[in-house]
Amino acid sequence: MKLTYATRRSALALAQCRAFVARLKAAHRDLELVEEQVVTTGDKIQDRPLADVGGKGLFVKEIEEALLSRRADFAVHSIKDVPGVLPDGLALVCVPAREDPRDVLVAPNHGSLADLPKGAKVGTSSLRRAVSLRATRPDLVIVPLRGNVDTRLKKVDAGECDAIVLARAGLVRLGLEHRATEVLLPEISLPAVGQGALGIECRSDDRVTRDFLAVLHDEAAGRCVSAERGVMIALEGDCRTPLGAFAEKVGEKMKLSAFVSDPDGTNLRRAEDAVAWPAEDDEARAVGLRVGGALKG
Repeated sequence: MKLTYATRRSALALAQCRAFVARLKAAHRDLELVEEQVVTTGDKIQDRPLADVGGKGLFVKEIEEALLSRRADFAVHSIKDVPGVLPDGLALVCVPAREDPRDVLVAPNHGSLADLPKGAKVGTSSLRRAVSLRATRPDLVIVPLRGNVDTRLKKVDAGECDAIVLARAGLVRLGLEHRATEVLLPEISLPAVGQGALGIECRSDDRVTRDFLAVLHDEAAGRCVSAERGVMIALEGDCRTPLGAFAEKVGEKMKLSAFVSDPDGTNLRRAEDAVAWPAEDDEARAVGLRVGGALKG
C-alpha cells in the first residue's frame, strides 16, 4: 500500500512532518510513504503581515487543493495554521500527541520579559502575542517580524530587536529549544488555538487512509484542540483577530482559558471554564463554542 503525504517546504514543516511519518511507518511497516512538497501562498509572501494578505489559511490552501485533486492522500499541518471551517470533502482525522504549547522569549542579552529595558523592541507579527505582551509590558515596542524560525533567530542575534517570541514546540522540533531564554506562562502569553499540535487532514470519504492514521491519534490532544477550535469558530477568528485559547486536562476535568480583543488591542475580554472531561470531540467543541460565545462583545 502506498500513500502520498503533502507538506510545506519550510525546515520546521519538514521536520515535524517527517517525524510523524516515521512514527506512521513504524506502526505500519508494509506502508510505502511518498512526500509531496507544496509551496503555499503564505510561504511566498514574507514581506507583509498575514493579516494584510488574507490570513493564516494561506498556509494550507494549496495543500488542501492537493488533497482534493488526489495528488496527495493526507497532509500534515501545524494545526494553528488551519482555519476553523474546512473545505467540503476534507476532515482533520488525527491529532498526534501534543508538544509543549507555550510561547517562549528569545532575548540573548536580557533573558526574561521582566528584565527587558523600557522601550525594548520585541519582534512578532502575531496580534495575539502583541496584545499579550502589551498587557504585561505596555512600554515595549512591538516590531513586525516574518520569516522562518532560523530567519527570526538571526534577526534577534543581529540586534534588529531586543527579543522575539516563538512557539516552544517549533524550537523543540528543530532541536533549538536551548535558544529560549524564558518560557512564558499561559497567564502571560496564552497560546494560539492548537499551538504545539499537529493536525492530519485527508479526504473525509477516504476510509483506508483514515484507518492507517487512526493509530497515532491522541485522544486527550484531540479533545483539547477541538475545544480550542470551538472558541475560534464561535468568534470567526483569523489572523486579524488577537485570539488565544488553551485547553488542558486537569484531573478528570477540562480547563479552557481564552481571550480576544479588538485588532488594536482594546476591548480585551477573557473567559475560563472547567467542565467534566468531554466524552467526544464534538462535546469538547461545544465547550469551546460556549466559551467563545461568552467572549463576543
